[in-house]
Amino acid sequence: MTDGWNARSAPPPASGSRTPAYGANGANGGSPWWSDALADPWRDPYAPSQVVVPAAGESTGPAPEPVVDPDAPRRSLAPVLLICLVTALLAGGLGGTLGFVFAVRGGLANGGNTQLGAPQADPSAAVNRAPDSLAGVAKKVLPSVVTVRVTGAIGSGFVVSADGYVITNDHVVEGADDTMSVSFSDGSTAKASLVGREPESDIAVIKVAKTGLSPVTLGNSDSVAVGDPVLAFGSPLALVNTVTAGIVSALDRTLQSGDPGGTTRYYAAIQTDAAVNQGNSGGPLVNAAGQVIGVNSVIRSLSATEADAGNIGIAFAIPINQAKRIATDIIDHGKARRTVIGADVVTGTATVTGARLRSVEPSGPAAAAGLKAGDVITKLDNHVLEDGTDLIALVRKYAPGTVVPVEYRRGSKTSTTSVTLVADSN
Repeated sequence: MTDGWNARSAPPPASGSRTPAYGANGANGGSPWWSDALADPWRDPYAPSQVVVPAAGESTGPAPEPVVDPDAPRRSLAPVLLICLVTALLAGGLGGTLGFVFAVRGGLANGGNTQLGAPQADPSAAVNRAPDSLAGVAKKVLPSVVTVRVTGAIGSGFVVSADGYVITNDHVVEGADDTMSVSFSDGSTAKASLVGREPESDIAVIKVAKTGLSPVTLGNSDSVAVGDPVLAFGSPLALVNTVTAGIVSALDRTLQSGDPGGTTRYYAAIQTDAAVNQGNSGGPLVNAAGQVIGVNSVIRSLSATEADAGNIGIAFAIPINQAKRIATDIIDHGKARRTVIGADVVTGTATVTGARLRSVEPSGPAAAAGLKAGDVITKLDNHVLEDGTDLIALVRKYAPGTVVPVEYRRGSKTSTTSVTLVADSN
């Protein structure tokens, strides 16, 4: 047994002859390896049991790769790169086109930005607001609202005629001189002059040096109901062109205001929770149809001083029927007629519920209705009276010549009558 290192080479076969395949036991002329290979303990059991030497010219497998000459000229890669570039551009263009088409069909073509929220069903509805919407009413009324500027003060007003008449509060123009001016919602300004005032009703008329104006539409304050939606316009705290919304909170809210030693003003007002502050005075209170139903005039505040007063959701407006009547008198006659009942009443007492008559004019309407001094009027036109202030404020609301039912108490007896109100003689 040998490891094969001392094997002898067999003589080369004759030209044109084939080397025979050797058997496992060295048959056919003997093996160039060892004859007992299968019994060799060092042999790989998975190796073939015999070696076949191919004859000359017989193929032994794939031909070896040719040796490349490193100095041979190389083929240019430019055509290959150009083809790759063109292919990439075509693929990108096709992909972008398909993506855009799918985006448009899916409703996502929005200028390259991510779309948040559902698409609008009708975008024009938000731009073209209905005339009867709050925004539509505001757009209609604002051109007719003015900011009134008096030396050291600011208020509001609204145009009631194309030739420049404006209604505002008496307390807005109190102390006005030739420097008074107004500004409009478009930013334009004009000089203004005082036409006339009615201090106790807190109504004044001014004339603007400008024509071709857009007057407001005046409504009917007698048809207003509690709960009606309203808008308040003006310049609160000098914030011009401000609009606030609310409802009618109460009707015929009787008030008395005025500084000590000054004019005492009486209101049978429309109460609203629309935000009203200093500077809103004289501005219009408008219903849902865009009609003026009141003149914003007074606010209720928790502050003890006027300088610190602010909105708490309780504001009052003079009914437009009353304001219109007074303004017409001022424009036509230079002064307003004040409506009276022909009696002097007791105010500021809580000992009696109702309006106690201190005295009655002998030829006045109260005397003509059978009323006497000492009588206590408990109702006027079915409105319950708490004290004398209520009677004065409600009488001011009506036009001269109006007939109103009255309930009164004389001693322990309650009676009714009708009074024809008149204008005072002043």
